[in-house]
Amino acid sequence: MQFSTKVAAGDRIRTACLVVPVRGGQADAATRLLDAAARRRVEAAIASGDLADKAGATLLVALDDERLPRVLLVSFGDGKPVAARTFLEATRAAIRHVAGTGADDAASLLHEVEVTGRALGWKIRSQVLIGAESAYRFDSLKSRKDEGKDKGPRPSRWTMLVGRDEDREAGLEAERAAAIADGMALAKDLGNLPGNICTPTYLADTARRIAREHKLKCDVLDEKQMRALKMGSLLAVARGSEQPPKLIVLHYKGAGARQAPVVLVGKGITFDTGGISLKPGAEMDEMKYDMCGAASVLGTVQAVAALGLRVNLIGVVPTCENMPSGRATRPGDIVTSMSGQTIEILNTDAEGRLILCDALTYVERFKPAAVVDIATLTGACVIALGHHNSGLFSGDDDLAAELLAAGREMNDPCWRMPLDDEYQDLIKSPFADMANIGGRAAGSVTAACFLARYTKAYRWAHLDIAGTAWKSGANKGATGRPVPLLTRFVAGHAK
Repeated sequence: MQFSTKVAAGDRIRTACLVVPVRGGQADAATRLLDAAARRRVEAAIASGDLADKAGATLLVALDDERLPRVLLVSFGDGKPVAARTFLEATRAAIRHVAGTGADDAASLLHEVEVTGRALGWKIRSQVLIGAESAYRFDSLKSRKDEGKDKGPRPSRWTMLVGRDEDREAGLEAERAAAIADGMALAKDLGNLPGNICTPTYLADTARRIAREHKLKCDVLDEKQMRALKMGSLLAVARGSEQPPKLIVLHYKGAGARQAPVVLVGKGITFDTGGISLKPGAEMDEMKYDMCGAASVLGTVQAVAALGLRVNLIGVVPTCENMPSGRATRPGDIVTSMSGQTIEILNTDAEGRLILCDALTYVERFKPAAVVDIATLTGACVIALGHHNSGLFSGDDDLAAELLAAGREMNDPCWRMPLDDEYQDLIKSPFADMANIGGRAAGSVTAACFLARYTKAYRWAHLDIAGTAWKSGANKGATGRPVPLLTRFVAGHAK
């Protein structure tokens, strides 16, 4: 779907469907764009009572006009300023209804609704991201593509009609949102690909493609190089697989060399069987999504590069498979991480932290302004927060506040979890510097405490996206989160 803005003027609008908000039984936004006959039809439709007062209700009005064959009325309730959530739900309903009509293009006035605490840019961006989500399809591996007006990505064009004084701001925001939507689509595609296609090598090739398209620097370290760096923890996870591990480092330089970079580190387990601590068979197919942290990093770097932000950004992806075999790491094995700290591996299914810890040590060389790691790390985080908020862990209050604010602004929320030193006692080991698990209690917290031991040299935060990176059930698929949050966070560090 293509998104754009256009100055709305006069009463000669040409579109397959004009999307009009209705507040308190009034559709004032449409009147200046409709001729007298069309205006009467719209007013009569509202007066008929066929449009429910409930926010998000829709009513299609057919007009005898080739230039404007239909108007979609979207209710926003009683006319008072609406809540952000109400605006998002009504926008989804509108885009879904337009798609059902088969209209090839639509023009929207939804952003004329007053939303509590939100400005024009937020309303423009929300329409773009919701529209892109509605249009997204993953059918590249099907012999027959999804067909039909209810499945195709219609409308193909969504134009937001704005005033002359709003055109520049709205146009820029639409362009920014489209770049974020493209980054989300990349993250979704990578997440939805099966493990036999999206291997560590495939992720490395994707990073190289992004580098070519946006003139970035990309380094891919192989097993020999990681062994020379003494990344014993990462390599312990990779031992059971025939797929070679990779450490991907993608450099975007949008600011001067003196500016310290923001570093994003994404967990890239392209398939997680649990290793010797084998997972149950039910829903194990969803463990192809265990690389969604890596996918979100690649999607964010692509978005930042497309936007040309004046910031230095480094995306780091440690990636391998976690497989059982005669060479696989066993429960009880002790390995030495790149930092020199030793780890007793009590459960091979707690492998994400084992590859992340070496990557977090590696990034010290960049002298970063801040480091954020992103990982589908623990089922415990899903139990704690469900599927709405990502888990946020950080000992830095200012950094945590930046991420929380970015999530709120981008409709991609996270919730701060505790990281008190007292939890560190739960991962003590009698045989090594630490164990890789701490029991059932506070599982997401102890996982973050483990990572914290490798981040003393810089400002650091951890996002546990196990509950937000993908959806299960009939709508199974990657969500592309937290690309919006991360892009907004990185933009906050731009000059």
